[in-house]
Amino acid sequence: MKNQVTIKSIEHATHDVLHIVVEKPEGMDFEPGQATEIFLDKLGWENEGRPFTFTCLPEDHYLEFMIKTYPSHKGVTNELLSLKAGDHLIVNDVFGAIAYKEEGTFIAGGAGITPFISIFRNLKKQGKLGSNKLIFSNKTKGDIILEKEFREMLGSNFINILSDETIEGVAHGRVTEDFLKTCGLAYDKSFYICGPPPMMEAVEKMLANLNVKKEQFVEEVF
Repeated sequence: MKNQVTIKSIEHATHDVLHIVVEKPEGMDFEPGQATEIFLDKLGWENEGRPFTFTCLPEDHYLEFMIKTYPSHKGVTNELLSLKAGDHLIVNDVFGAIAYKEEGTFIAGGAGITPFISIFRNLKKQGKLGSNKLIFSNKTKGDIILEKEFREMLGSNFINILSDETIEGVAHGRVTEDFLKTCGLAYDKSFYICGPPPMMEAVEKMLANLNVKKEQFVEEVF
């Protein structure tokens, strides 16, 4: 069911990621990791829905999203850049395949981090962060979404790797099998994976080579 919601705040979280907070429709409920379809409340765009993950907690009295923008695509995310507080969006039903099962390793590429934000915030609130690890692959340090929050939550279990920038103390390059071997992973636990399809396929193959079984994967194509 589609609900019109008012934007409470809209600002940049990084140079190309918007942090959007909107009203929460009455009766809307979701599990950490789930998403909804968002439409622009704008003539000519009402059928152009795009999936975005909730980054707030289910009990929050608002809905929050972290949305990567692609101005060159001239699509929905580019249109979002022109919106301001007081404007409207339309949110649809809740869906999503990623749900927390047990402690394990989370591997995210770029904006593929978004399903994990609510999951980690929820675990923190419950005091259940445990030994979960997060491996976060980005191009540059400036692309890391919520770097400070994840560092405070996870400490040394927050592992970054940057493909296009070399920074002391941060792994450089792409996620490889050799890199995964250095991360001290529990290969008998769940692996939560979200990112661009080529990255996800590559990571699955690497983990399979490390004797991780397919049923241990919890994943969502970004």
